[in-house]
Amino acid sequence: MSFIINIGRQLGSGGRSIADILARHYGITAYDRKLIELAAKESGLSQEFFENADEKKWHGFFHSIFSNRAAANAMGGNDSYLSNDALFKVQSDIIRNLAEKESCIFIGRCADYILRDHPHCINLFFTANLEDRVARMTSEKNITTEQAAELIEKTDRRRAAYYNYYSGKTWGAAECYDLCINTSHLGFEGTAEMLKEYIELRIRR
Repeated sequence: MSFIINIGRQLGSGGRSIADILARHYGITAYDRKLIELAAKESGLSQEFFENADEKKWHGFFHSIFSNRAAANAMGGNDSYLSNDALFKVQSDIIRNLAEKESCIFIGRCADYILRDHPHCINLFFTANLEDRVARMTSEKNITTEQAAELIEKTDRRRAAYYNYYSGKTWGAAECYDLCINTSHLGFEGTAEMLKEYIELRIRR
């Protein structure tokens, strides 16, 4: 039976790392930035359009509309442009098509909401203690603790705004997911091991 794992995550909580562990274990693909590449390829538009409307760079609806207009003008002087809603629909269609064809993992992009009618979705949200997240970002990005804390705050705020706007739900709220997990307790590998048991139980139902 095919199944889908949708992952929401705070920056530095290990969502991407855990997704990769689960993807290797089940022999499936974890889609993150690759969704932007696929959306650009399928639509024939530049990746810049989708990157401007992506959850990692989302500044709010009206700001992003003007950003997309500026990107269109820069790419050819054409004043026509696609709204964030149109770009979101393109990406949503790709997520639905992939979910129909294969078992896979989607990281962010409101995939849990987009696939809300899919019968075999497992929706997860990862958090972690703030000090662990800051330490992880200072190591990965080679930045100061102050810069890491600021990056975490800004990124999480943008992810929340993106998710809340398109889903009408609350990013990170327990009622929106099947499991909300603090990865600081078991680490990435330990969290993945625990999830394997949960996933196997869900798949067999």
